[in-house]
Amino acid sequence: MADLNLREIHDFLISIAKQAGTRIVSATPSTEAAGSKKNSVDLVTETDRAVESLISTSLREKYPSIAFMGEETYQPGDTLTDAPIFICDPIDGTTNFVHRYPYVSISLGLAVDRQPAVGVVYNPFTQTLYSAVAGQGAYLNETTRLPLSPPAPLDTLSSCLVAVEWGSDRSGNDFRVKSDVFKRLAATKEEGGGMVHGLRSFGSAALNLCGVASGGLDIYWEAGCWAWDVCAGWIILKEAGGVMVDANPGNWEPRIDERRYFAVRGGVGQKEIIEEFWGLVDGKFEVGV
Repeated sequence: MADLNLREIHDFLISIAKQAGTRIVSATPSTEAAGSKKNSVDLVTETDRAVESLISTSLREKYPSIAFMGEETYQPGDTLTDAPIFICDPIDGTTNFVHRYPYVSISLGLAVDRQPAVGVVYNPFTQTLYSAVAGQGAYLNETTRLPLSPPAPLDTLSSCLVAVEWGSDRSGNDFRVKSDVFKRLAATKEEGGGMVHGLRSFGSAALNLCGVASGGLDIYWEAGCWAWDVCAGWIILKEAGGVMVDANPGNWEPRIDERRYFAVRGGVGQKEIIEEFWGLVDGKFEVGV
């Protein structure tokens, strides 16, 4: 990492994200020419593909020696190595974009040694920018350091606001695990549940991670998303004092490409909250194993 100017890369990613954002905001979202990738809820638009092309072309011209992985050009078998790589989701929240719900982001990350090193997450509809460089802190709109206020201690799940997502897989073991945990989180303590303050499903993994980094969300638990969904948000979370562990119980050091993620905001009591949450998980996700 020593031979990479991470601050320069950070600034360039921000400039690309804003260019891409202009294109997204001016687009008329439609799946007619692109459709769905896996099923009727796994959507892709022509704008997703056009924005990824814009981003990848710009990055290859500026940094030809750094590899690129994007959601729309990913091929089964593509893997991460220790070499530096840009990891991109051109539109994280495509379903929101199609429905014109403005919880949408461009997620641009740089990983080195399979660890997130630079992250930029930009919502072009609200012009909200989250960014971070390893060892240099995380920021909102480049000026306000995250978290937005001193983190309160993490007491118990019953005091937490939790982000979750249904995802596009709606059957099988992993759907059952998610559904059961959602019910347990909402259930009362007397019924063996977490009695959390609330469950939120916003539709963008990157923005969910930034919500945890900023302190508005306490927890984000997810399985089934990909490295491009989380790379940028992961380093923002980490630099804001948050932690990422495995959505499956017991693994404290998940890989960036493991497809199971459990983010907890900064504050005293992280370990205890993680263990309390894991205690509500019946079974294990199969994705990424």
